[in-house]
Amino acid sequence: MLYTPRPSDVTAPAAQPAAAPAAHERLYRALRTRIMHGEIGPGEALTLRGLGREFGVSMTPAREAVRRLAAEGALTLSPSGRVATPTLGADRLEELAAVRALLEPELAARAMPRAHPALIDRLRTINQTIAEAIARRDAPAYIRTNLEFHRTLYLRAQAPAMLALAETVWLQLGPTMRALYGRLGRTEAPRGHRVIIAALEAGDEPSLKLAVRADVTQGLRLLAQ
Repeated sequence: MLYTPRPSDVTAPAAQPAAAPAAHERLYRALRTRIMHGEIGPGEALTLRGLGREFGVSMTPAREAVRRLAAEGALTLSPSGRVATPTLGADRLEELAAVRALLEPELAARAMPRAHPALIDRLRTINQTIAEAIARRDAPAYIRTNLEFHRTLYLRAQAPAMLALAETVWLQLGPTMRALYGRLGRTEAPRGHRVIIAALEAGDEPSLKLAVRADVTQGLRLLAQ
């Protein structure tokens, strides 16, 4: 006779702990964040051995993380195997500025219907944090909080594919933004952010798109000249 177990006869499997990220995934995420936030300047060389030693991993996960970042345009790999952050020429800067000018105003416009007072208050708070980073002359903190300002707004667009494309551009520009920070000599938070906030409060989509376009391209076009 075939035995059919009763519910009380069946022992539920023990809950398994969530698997920790693979070694190459941890290194990839950490290094990606550093590059995007301008913690590494343009043209700086990296070594697999040095990355492995710093993050406590073997050469294989270090190599895999570097390959992923190279595929995203965040690192360059020479035929000799040299790994470095990219140094962008004028044509490449102009191209990336044009991509930002296309993507980010559209993301902002899609976010506008969900730009409630709490979001606008959050953007003001972030802008104050940017001003504090500038006062400390902390370039990576400035870049990080500047991107946080834009990401916080764009998340309300509910357009994950577009935001992922924008973040890929930010990643490629991270080291260059570090160099740009020194050129701009900022003493206060970007004026464009205040214009963006004012346009959101007014519900003025054309002004919002113009403000975002100017904010995300002005400095890059200065470098490209």
